[in-house]
Amino acid sequence: MASVTLRGIEKSYGAVPVIKGIDLAVEEGEFVALVGPSGCGKSTLLRMIAGLEEITVGEISIGDRVVNDLTPRERNIAMVFQSYALYPHMTVAKNMSFNLELSRVPKAEIARRVAEAARMLELEPLLDRSPAQLSGGQRQRVAMGRAIVRDPSAFLFDEPLSNLDAKLRVQMRGEIKTLHRKVGTTSIYVTHDQIEAMTLADRVVVLEGGVIQQVGSPMELYQRPVNRFVAGFIGSPAMNLVDGELVGRDGALRARLADGPELDFRPGPGAREGMAVTVGLRPEHLTPEGAGNALTGAIDFVEPTGGQTYYAVNLGRSQIMVGISGATDLRREGAMTVHITPDFVHVFDAAMGGRVSA
Repeated sequence: MASVTLRGIEKSYGAVPVIKGIDLAVEEGEFVALVGPSGCGKSTLLRMIAGLEEITVGEISIGDRVVNDLTPRERNIAMVFQSYALYPHMTVAKNMSFNLELSRVPKAEIARRVAEAARMLELEPLLDRSPAQLSGGQRQRVAMGRAIVRDPSAFLFDEPLSNLDAKLRVQMRGEIKTLHRKVGTTSIYVTHDQIEAMTLADRVVVLEGGVIQQVGSPMELYQRPVNRFVAGFIGSPAMNLVDGELVGRDGALRARLADGPELDFRPGPGAREGMAVTVGLRPEHLTPEGAGNALTGAIDFVEPTGGQTYYAVNLGRSQIMVGISGATDLRREGAMTVHITPDFVHVFDAAMGGRVSA
C-alpha cells in the first residue's frame, strides 16, 4: 500500500476548467471518499489519479513516486468501476487471474492469489461460472476480487454500487468496509451518495464546482459544516435551511428567522448584528419536548417510515422537516411546537455561505 498526494491539481477541457486547484493527502491505509453532486469533478479527479485523464496543472504522487508521466499499469493501482467491466467470455477465475497472466506472474502465485481473494469474498463456489450467470452483487465482488489479486498500492472505486438496488447497496457497503479492514490498502472511493461516504470512509472530501469545500471525518462534517453547501449536502434527510438575520437582544446576538421567531445560538468570530444569514436546523435535532428555542407551525403533511416519523411544519414563509424517533401519535393536522438547543443551531453568512456560528 502507499499514500496518495495531490498538489495543485487542475483540469480544463479547452477553456472550461473542471478541477480548480486541488490539494489533498491520503495517508497510507486510509479510506477516503470523494463526494459531491453530479458534475462536481469527483470522477475526473479519480481518473487523473488512475492515469486515465491527463492533468492540466499539478502533481500526483503515489508513495514517493511522482506519477504524472506514468501509464495506469505503471502506477500499480487497481480500479473498480460502476459497470463491473468483466470479460463476458471468461469464467470468474479467469477474470480474476487475467491481468496477472498478462504480467507474467508465475502460475502458482496466480492460483494462490485467486484462491485467497475468492475465500475472502466468498466467491469459491462461483469460480467456474461466467458473469452472465451471476447476480449484480456477485459481479461486483468479482470486480473487487480482480482488483485484490493485483496487490495494488491503492484501490480506486468509481461509484461501484450505483447499479445495485437499495438492499444490495447496504449489503455491499458492509462487504467493502470489511474488505478494507482485512486488506488495509489505501482506498479512494467516489460516490454521489453521501450516506455511502459517511458509512465507509475514514475521511470525506466534499467537492463542488471542482473545488474542495471541506475535508474531515464523517462526524466533523455532520456536526460542524464549514459552509452552507456542506450543511445542505451532508445529512439525510437534508438540513433545514431558513433565511434570517442576526439581531441584538439583551446584550447577545440572536438569529431571527424570516418567519419571525428568534433563536439563541453560539456566535462565532464572523457574526455581527444586521448580517443576513441562513439558519440551519437538522430535522433530528428538532424535538417536541425539551428546553431551548421553540418553533411553532402548522403540520402540512406526515411521512411515517417505521422507526422515524417526519413532519413537515409550516412556519409561515418557510417549511421545516422535523424527525421524531420511535412511536408517535401520527397527528396529521393541527399545530406542532418543537424545540432545539442553541448548540444545534447552525448559522451561515447568506452572502458568502461561510459558517458564522461557533
